[in-house]
Amino acid sequence: MEQERTTSRGSHTGADPSSLLDGADPAPLYTPFSLSGVELSNRFVMAPMTRYFSPGGVPGDDVAAYYARRAAHLGLIVTEGVYIDHPSAGTSDRVPRMHGEDALEGWRRTVAAVHGQGGRIFPQLWHVGARRSAGAPPHPDAPVTSPSGIAPDGSTVGEPATTADLDAIVASFARAAGDARRVGFDGVEIHGAHGYLLDQFLWSVTNRRSDVYGGSLRARARLAAEVVAAVRDAVGPGFPVVFRFSQWKSSDFGARLADTPAELGALLGVLVEAGASGFHVSTRRYWLPGFEGDRRTLAGWTKKLTGLPTIALGSVGVAAPYREDGTVASSLSIAPLLELFDRGEFDLVALGRAVLSEPEWPAKLRERRLREIRPYEKSHETELS
Repeated sequence: MEQERTTSRGSHTGADPSSLLDGADPAPLYTPFSLSGVELSNRFVMAPMTRYFSPGGVPGDDVAAYYARRAAHLGLIVTEGVYIDHPSAGTSDRVPRMHGEDALEGWRRTVAAVHGQGGRIFPQLWHVGARRSAGAPPHPDAPVTSPSGIAPDGSTVGEPATTADLDAIVASFARAAGDARRVGFDGVEIHGAHGYLLDQFLWSVTNRRSDVYGGSLRARARLAAEVVAAVRDAVGPGFPVVFRFSQWKSSDFGARLADTPAELGALLGVLVEAGASGFHVSTRRYWLPGFEGDRRTLAGWTKKLTGLPTIALGSVGVAAPYREDGTVASSLSIAPLLELFDRGEFDLVALGRAVLSEPEWPAKLRERRLREIRPYEKSHETELS
């Protein structure tokens, strides 16, 4: 996957941050919102971005400071992907984990730091599945776990997961969620996007199973639904459980889980029945229509089909939206974002790369200090998870 970090030397888009507003009023994005009973001060969410800054899987004081700095300006922090305790979940010993008292104590300090800034924080619970490299840390001897032992390019990646394997993974997600609540997190997000394990089950290209976990879209959603249900049981009825999904994969930007709104409704309906209380909709470009023949975005369809709190994501503030004629605008204007918000297509908007480079991005936008915003620029350190 492409890796990215930020510098203070110009913008990779070449666009001037002072064009962000383009005459639009961002005030609606600074209104409070209740996400399943968790009160957020504004509509901005920090998106998960893997940093590899937790040696041994333990988040240190620098991690706490990193999130706290951004929590001062965003309503909700969703952490980088955090490994559950299943041995095959991870592929690095520098990504934080949600198990072991040393890591949990690090998260306690992080949560306290975020709360000290008036913010709210969810961990993103993660299993990489077939994206894991054989022999990689933190458990080099663990097998690569995937639905069918097939990579998106058709190559073999280990053996298909057994039912016992899947039961263990479901239980691992539940333990991680319970521990997250125990150390003070305000909710949890389940990573079901970008070609990782749960998404590998959702996608017909990587899921060729003939048992109850394969075949129809509803069957392919079974593992994700079992994870959501187990997490819901572990955290109780009032605790937010957000499910993150995407059509695109890191290996295939044109991939699709659902070809029609009806198919998307069937998929999301299974997760709602299981206990999901909201959705984080990851797109590469937030403004693009979700399906042909209708201008509604994927986040908009998600909101319409489920009625649940919906987070939109996709290059806000770091890529220029298309004009009506299909060409790319030179401006980073978020006016299209505000139009979509006004139409009710989403409740919250996630910022990724924009707040890596500029932790005060929401504050500087609100205060019209646009020329003070440090633009985002690609390099090689932080990975979008």
